[in-house]
Amino acid sequence: MTDASAPFVPDSPPAQAAAGFARADHCGPAFAALDLGTNNCRLLVAAPTAGGFRVVDSFSRIVRLGEGLATSNRLADAAMDRAATALRACAEKLTRRPVRRLEAVATEACRRAANGQAFLARITAETGLRLRIISAREEAELAMESCAPLLEPQDRRALLFDIGGGSTEIAWIRVPPEGGAPELIGYVSLPLGVVTLAERVHQDCFTERGFCEVVAEVAEHLAEFDRIHRIGQEIRAGGVRLMGTSGTVTTLAGVAMALPRYRRPLVDGKTLDCEAADLALGDLFALGREGLAAHPCVGPDRVEFVLPGCAVYAAIRRVWPTPRLTVADRGLREGMLTRMMRAERAGPRRRPLR
Repeated sequence: MTDASAPFVPDSPPAQAAAGFARADHCGPAFAALDLGTNNCRLLVAAPTAGGFRVVDSFSRIVRLGEGLATSNRLADAAMDRAATALRACAEKLTRRPVRRLEAVATEACRRAANGQAFLARITAETGLRLRIISAREEAELAMESCAPLLEPQDRRALLFDIGGGSTEIAWIRVPPEGGAPELIGYVSLPLGVVTLAERVHQDCFTERGFCEVVAEVAEHLAEFDRIHRIGQEIRAGGVRLMGTSGTVTTLAGVAMALPRYRRPLVDGKTLDCEAADLALGDLFALGREGLAAHPCVGPDRVEFVLPGCAVYAAIRRVWPTPRLTVADRGLREGMLTRMMRAERAGPRRRPLR
C-alpha cells in the first residue's frame, strides 16, 4: 500500500527510475493520484489552491487491462503488457516532477482477476509504483468526494453513477441540510461495465435488440437496489440530484451541446435536461461504428465502448427518471487528491493524553 502521508519514493525500483525521484526534503508542493482501471490508466498531478487544486500534469491512456477477463478470470499477457507500458510512462513523469504524496489504486479488473495481485507485484518490481486494490465501496466514496462540490443547497439526496470499464458503481448519498460533508448511505457495484459488455458475443449493442437486452438486464439489477433504498419514492418527493461521472455521460453531454470537439471546462458541472441527453443517445446509436469513429467527441479508440455505456445509462433513466442530469468530468483521481490535500492541511494527529 502506498503511504499517503509520505513523499513518493519507489521501493526497490530500477536504478534509472530511482535516480530521478526526489527525497522528502526536495519534494515540491504537488500531489499525484494514479488510477489503473479496467479500460484506462490515468495519472493526475495537482497543486493545492485556496479553492481546491490546480492541475499541473496529467496522463491518460486506454490500456484495456480487463480484455478477456470475463471469460478467463485472469488478466491476459497482452493486456498486462499494455498497462505496464502506461505505468512506466507514469513513473517517468513522477521522476521528472517530484510530488509530496502519491496515492495509486487499481479497481475492478485487478479486484476480479486471479492474477491481479501478481500483476501489481510485477509493476512494483519494474517501476517502483505500489498500487493497492480498492474496494467497490471506496471507489464509490472517492467518486462522491470528487463530485461533492457540484451539489447545491436545495439538494436533499444525490444519486451518483460511474459507468466504468469492468463495473458500474451506484452511490446513494445523503446531503446534510446545513452544508456538512455528504454521507454515503448506500452503494451497489454491478459487474457490468463498458469493456465487459462490449466483449459479449451474444449481445451486440449496435443492434436494437442487443441494446434493449442490456438495458433490461441492468435495469433488473438497479430495481433491487431501488427496492432497498426507495430511491424512486425520494425522487418523486423532490430534492434528488442525478449525477454521472464517466466517459459515457461526458460524451452524451458533448453531443447534446453540439461541441465541435470535446472540451472539459464546458462539460464538467454542466446540468442537462435529461430529454436532451436521451436525444443525444439516439443520435449516437444512429451513427453506427464508422460514424462514432469519426465523431469528435468519440473517436476510433472508444467506438466499441460508447453504446454499451449508453445502454447502462438508459437503464438508470428507466429505473430513476429525473428531469435533469449533472455531468461530472471528474472521478477517482480528483477524489484521491482532495483527500490527500485535506489530510495535509489537518496535519498529524495528536496522541490522546493518558
